[in-house]
Amino acid sequence: MSHRFTSLFTHLIFSTKDRFPHLDREIAPECLAYIGGIIKNIGGRRIAIGGVTDHVHLLVDMPATMALSDLVRTIKSNSSKWIHENRNRPKFGWQMGYSAFSVSRSGVDGVIRYIRNQEAHHRRVSYQDEVRAFLKKHGMTCDERHMWE
Repeated sequence: MSHRFTSLFTHLIFSTKDRFPHLDREIAPECLAYIGGIIKNIGGRRIAIGGVTDHVHLLVDMPATMALSDLVRTIKSNSSKWIHENRNRPKFGWQMGYSAFSVSRSGVDGVIRYIRNQEAHHRRVSYQDEVRAFLKKHGMTCDERHMWE
């Protein structure tokens, strides 16, 4: 088969460095739109993007030609550069790590709703507890000593 037929829905979560609330109402809409443009430019498809002041959630249909780590690195490095150059936030940075979870086609609508409801969700749940819950849901364990860097 010479053609690629892929459905690689992935829910990505990553925070600002030290969870500093850089993504305020002034910068967040433009930053999230810019991230959507990055995804499109690398051949992916943005399904949903959202978050709160200290972290983002992305639901993307990944390009078949790119590794997950390369996708995340490209998004983080290009969006960080854009923020530094266009929003004069010299201390802005993303955390070193990220979380990524595969999503079935039947789960896409639920993840979209989840991403759109971030502000209400985080009135009750911290970023750390949110990530812990996702890891548990997906049967994953972790050593938290370096997890939040």
